[in-house]
Amino acid sequence: MATVTAARPSATTTGRVPWYLWCAALAVTSVTIGAHWDVSWHRSIGRDSFWTPAHMAIYLCGVLAGIYSGYLILATTFLRPPQLFASSIRVFGFRGPLGAFLAAWGGIAMLTSAPFDNWWHNAYGLDVKIVSPPHTLLMLGIWAVCLGSLFLIVAAMNRAEATTGQASPEFKHLQWLMLYISGLLLVLSMFFRMEYTWDIYLHSASAYVACALGTPMYFSAIHICSRNRWAATWMTILYTAFLCALILILPLFPAEPKLGPVYQHVTQFIPPKFPLLLIVPAVAVDLLLTYAKNWRPWLVSLVAGPVFILSLVAVEWPFANFLMSKAAENRFFGSGYHDYNMPSTSVDFLRQFWHPDQSAALWLGLGKAMFLAAAFTWLGFALGNWMKKIQR
Repeated sequence: MATVTAARPSATTTGRVPWYLWCAALAVTSVTIGAHWDVSWHRSIGRDSFWTPAHMAIYLCGVLAGIYSGYLILATTFLRPPQLFASSIRVFGFRGPLGAFLAAWGGIAMLTSAPFDNWWHNAYGLDVKIVSPPHTLLMLGIWAVCLGSLFLIVAAMNRAEATTGQASPEFKHLQWLMLYISGLLLVLSMFFRMEYTWDIYLHSASAYVACALGTPMYFSAIHICSRNRWAATWMTILYTAFLCALILILPLFPAEPKLGPVYQHVTQFIPPKFPLLLIVPAVAVDLLLTYAKNWRPWLVSLVAGPVFILSLVAVEWPFANFLMSKAAENRFFGSGYHDYNMPSTSVDFLRQFWHPDQSAALWLGLGKAMFLAAAFTWLGFALGNWMKKIQR
């Protein structure tokens, strides 16, 4: 059983962002690019080999996590430098920051899943379901590394505020690095729910229920913890820019299917779907949290839930009509790209909505989404206030 003890953080500061925080940011960047690249590989080529560049980008995240978390834990435990030791906790006799222990577990889980995944595909097929035991272990490892990296940066930012104040360059640099990591975590969050928010589902309440599960919590938590009034907006700007860049860049590279059946003529990498218009509810939530900061959290949450869902539906519903039209079949919106194994009779190929909701069923589903968004916003308040106190 682990024992956790805390030490008082040091009052000293280096005045610059430590190398291991840049390494943590690189790890999250690598897995975010690798995950989307891997899905594009599956949609364009199929799983032809374990040793694809996309897989290497994913597992590089685990390697980098091992480097920076290993350094922090071993250096703090055995060398005991004053600044690191003062901002550490104790687990199983080792000392290090909370984020380092979380990232270390995540890196081990990711690298352990690699040979397990290769064996699984050899045993059960090259292109099988996304949710499998090795993939589940990999996803848990990815989230552990990403959250560990975020906690490391948040702790450093909190210490900088305590010693030099919010106006110091060190705090500002760490704040922007935190918002960058938070934006990538939003990209990954939407990545893991893409099967429920595909453009053909955007006239169904289930897509908005999927968005309500966690996203409002993330918006409110980062808004509070980052001390930036436009935190959710900056996060969604990065999310939107990242996916738009993939839509423009991936088709520039040639690819052809290596698995059957092949229903579509594919000659280049297939990009992801156009990002959801989360920028609109993000701006609305930022404005609400800024101007209602003196309200009780439960009251803000009751307002934020409907604001998040209704603002998203207001822009996404008509925009989904546009994505189904011929006008969206271009290089920017990318609705004309289809997986190699997509039959010509599928609703995605025909650009039709899948079982759209109407009338009572729609509003019942949206009511559920608003309730969930309110509940997760309230949880985000608790999480954000807890993260503001992390210094180790």
